[in-house]
Amino acid sequence: QVQLVESGGGLVQAGGSLRLSCAASTRTFSSNAMGWFRQAPGKEREFVAGIGSRGRSTFYADSVKGRFTISRDNTKNTVYLQMNSLKPEDTAVYYCAARPKMTITGEYDYWGQGTQVTVSS
Repeated sequence: QVQLVESGGGLVQAGGSLRLSCAASTRTFSSNAMGWFRQAPGKEREFVAGIGSRGRSTFYADSVKGRFTISRDNTKNTVYLQMNSLKPEDTAVYYCAARPKMTITGEYDYWGQGTQVTVSS
């Protein structure tokens, strides 16, 4: 079982930056690929970014490529999402998720409670 707790959300103006963190309570963090997802009001949840278990591979949604950066620190059991050049359309609840595999693609089994990101125009 993996418990995930996100932090770092908030209100920011368009063009600003936020850094989300997700702390995982598991002894096997380094065996889990990690992902960030988001869900805007009235929309389905969508994939934002993912990182392999060793941090060597990353993958981004086209909508955030070049603006967002996912990273992880396996010594701290934490994954991060650095969000730059934020746009109002980035407004959503952001969720951290864990997948007990090395690779990014596939089903994610564990989810955090989410953190709200609001970008004002």
